[in-house]
Amino acid sequence: MKARHSKIYFFFLFIHSSLLMQAQTMQKNKAIYPTTRQDATVVDDYHGTKVADPYRWLEDDNSAETKDWVKKQNEVTYSYLEKIPYRQAIKGRIEKLWNYEKFGSPFKRGGKYYFYKNDGLQNQSVLYVQNDLNSPPSVVIDPNTLSKDGTVALGSISFNKAGDKMAYQLAKAGSDWQTIYVKDLTTGKDLKEELNWVKFSGIAWQGDGFYYSKYPTPDAGKELTAKAEFGKLYFHKLGTPQTDDVLVMEDTENKNRRFGAETTEDQRFLIAYPTESTKGNMLKIKDLKTNGDWVTVANDFKNDWNVIENDGDWVLIMTDYNAPRSRIIAINPTMPEEKNWKTIIPESPTDVLQGASIVGGKLATYWLHNASSQVKFYDLSGKFLNELTLPSIGTVGGISGKRDEDQAFYSFSSFTRPNTIYKLDLKTMKSTIFKAPKVDFNSDNYVTKQVWYTSKDGTKVPMFVTMKKGTKLTGKNPTLLYGYGGFNISMTPGFSVSRAALLEMGGIYAVANLRGGGEFGEEWHAAGTKERKQNVFDDFIGAAEYLIKEKYTSSDYLAIHGGSNGGLLIGACMTQRPELFRVALPAVGVLDMLRYDKFTIGRAWATDYGLSEEKDGFDYLYKFSPLHNIKKGVKYPATMVTTGDHDDRVVPAHSFKFAAALQEAQAGEHPALIRIEVAAGHGAGKPTAKVIQEQADIYAFMFYSMGLVPKL
Repeated sequence: MKARHSKIYFFFLFIHSSLLMQAQTMQKNKAIYPTTRQDATVVDDYHGTKVADPYRWLEDDNSAETKDWVKKQNEVTYSYLEKIPYRQAIKGRIEKLWNYEKFGSPFKRGGKYYFYKNDGLQNQSVLYVQNDLNSPPSVVIDPNTLSKDGTVALGSISFNKAGDKMAYQLAKAGSDWQTIYVKDLTTGKDLKEELNWVKFSGIAWQGDGFYYSKYPTPDAGKELTAKAEFGKLYFHKLGTPQTDDVLVMEDTENKNRRFGAETTEDQRFLIAYPTESTKGNMLKIKDLKTNGDWVTVANDFKNDWNVIENDGDWVLIMTDYNAPRSRIIAINPTMPEEKNWKTIIPESPTDVLQGASIVGGKLATYWLHNASSQVKFYDLSGKFLNELTLPSIGTVGGISGKRDEDQAFYSFSSFTRPNTIYKLDLKTMKSTIFKAPKVDFNSDNYVTKQVWYTSKDGTKVPMFVTMKKGTKLTGKNPTLLYGYGGFNISMTPGFSVSRAALLEMGGIYAVANLRGGGEFGEEWHAAGTKERKQNVFDDFIGAAEYLIKEKYTSSDYLAIHGGSNGGLLIGACMTQRPELFRVALPAVGVLDMLRYDKFTIGRAWATDYGLSEEKDGFDYLYKFSPLHNIKKGVKYPATMVTTGDHDDRVVPAHSFKFAAALQEAQAGEHPALIRIEVAAGHGAGKPTAKVIQEQADIYAFMFYSMGLVPKL
């Protein structure tokens, strides 16, 4: 047996050494980029400062020249990736890890239970229904049957009060554009409804129809780039054409205004949320029982207002008005003046209120304590009842349950714990596991700890670090540092199959809770916006410096990753401190800060970013805009920009122009690649097959750029 084990050991040692030799040899290879035309005539004048934009032509995603550029760039990138010897092995491991049944929490409508399930490697999850929790389920909608490549995705769904009809949204190729259809759940057949040019819309039922939001039809060829302006709120009555839909709310004088709507569970109150950006909204309430006039609760965009539900004549609202960490108040629309408001749950001195719902006659509230979930229950008058006991530090999915029933469900996950569904008895507050995933991953072998470090200005910032137990801090561990830092979005612990693969391969995964996020309330968010945006980059750089100082890793083994606003983060940090990182992975990033507002929904980000059309906005945006801070002669990290050709949230022109400029400027030996996914958008609804391949390419590029062979 010993001799046999020795042979096996030396066989794997030989394979590992062979892969290492191949990796080291290929480090000498360089990507040969196609020539990207520069147009020296494109120069903009920003408040007296002339700024060249030689790659402006790449903004036209429909031009033959841009399409040819995309094709040639992908040929270079995939040729490079295909030469990495362990690329397919990484993909195989991620694929094996991914291949397990994934369930969503059940929710009850019309006396039946609905849930989402993915068998393992299905491109899209399937919606099922069952009469009770023990009866066999049947398919309601299987998006996998709607396209050959899995690029049609099911968006939000909404049921009428009787629960016999369901409106649902479909998106194609990752676009934000949605089409609304309606299914008769009794017959299983779709009705004639087909509502087009819907974007960022809910579906709010009332009687025999529903409220939804849409935009004007864009010009042909501009569907993925045209500005999203003049949004409107409509009511659609079943059985009528979209052209007959009733206009409920619009603003012809403010082109950036858009309108969301919802109805309370009893359909008594219609709630409208006029907004112009990602932060702050107006709040208008209409009592449909009396069909009275709109009552305005908030008429500006200084604060967030979100209706939870109504308790008879009173409407429960979560708001950060005079409460940066949010609170819950009750307002009677017949006397909406502030002096008549009731405080149900006051602002916490330390924790952030993230949301609330009514289940089993109780008010379930969701809190963040140091970027980890807490769930507390109150009665509807605000009296504390109890706190939900959770397995560990992690993240709770919303509790799904009916207002008048004692059974509810919720999900829980952490960096090392796969998403598990729990059944909750609301009388005893006892939780039992309802669905536990069977993942080929031993969570017990890994540990997550939360550390605190000091940013440039002295601010204490938390960071989660996950790694295999017993990992030696030698400074040579391949480490992936992830961040976002914007739009009041919190980075909380959650399980990812691809991250599990990274941990198995010997990697360390770190997530920094940067300013600009929502982990500590509105003050934390505001500290990372506009002229204070540099705080976010300083926080992230501080996280990297901490990991290096504490010998988790070193600059030679440190990769940074972020998407969307996080792509801006990576672009800014790699151009400000290129020597600090070995690998940079900006995904679907906002990288041209002077023109981000010229496309699709970009103008809505101004509350976080500011605008270059304003002098002070230009001054600070120009200082950190990744595209405009690439300098020739600088040795930048090995970089792989990722984007999708159908991304109409952050248009791919950001990534195109950044990659072209980086390839022109790179003075070091590291590659500057761009990986452009075809028939994919910003990320939502991306088929499983595309996600797995992209993650495998990211990790292969990361390890290869570090000169390492992953532990496979």
